[in-house]
Amino acid sequence: MEKQDEIKKLKKECNEFCKKHPLYEEGTFPVFGEGSLDPDIILIGEAPGYNESITGKPFCGAAGKILDEILNNAGLKREDIFITNIVKLRPPKNRNPTKEEINQFSPFLDNQIKILNPKIIGTLGNFSTAYIMEKFNLKDKIKGISKIHGQVFNVSTLFNVIKIVPLYHPAVATYNANMKDTLKQDFLVLKKLLGE
Repeated sequence: MEKQDEIKKLKKECNEFCKKHPLYEEGTFPVFGEGSLDPDIILIGEAPGYNESITGKPFCGAAGKILDEILNNAGLKREDIFITNIVKLRPPKNRNPTKEEINQFSPFLDNQIKILNPKIIGTLGNFSTAYIMEKFNLKDKIKGISKIHGQVFNVSTLFNVIKIVPLYHPAVATYNANMKDTLKQDFLVLKKLLGE
């Protein structure tokens, strides 16, 4: 099966799962993720916010504008990257996803990673960082994002070596404008890794 067909099938399964999930609300959309189906980089957030849930698109609100600016600054194109979240539905009032919700939705993310087979995974924020590092047997390296942001962790899979780069969630710069420079520096790490 081609990547495109595999992703299409997975998206359909995800949408069916979401419609039966307690987080699902009438008039909202699951946010499966979007972007290149042949990406060198996958960016993973934690869960959709309000704007994302009414459009079905990842990172289309305030944090999305910051993400676009940071990608442009690093010379990366959004359409060359695949962008998704662990949890595909918005938790009420944008609260943090629960451990249970992460466990329920993570098989979809695991399959996205398996199908798309990226060289680099950028984890946006503490939740996706902890999940991905645990998944790739880096549990002993997990620290708060403020301690490990911008670092590169190499993991070998059956198919290749994936570089995992923990990053601050772009939303952090909506509360603290000074964080934008840190984000810009960290995203330059992604760009540098692409050149290697």
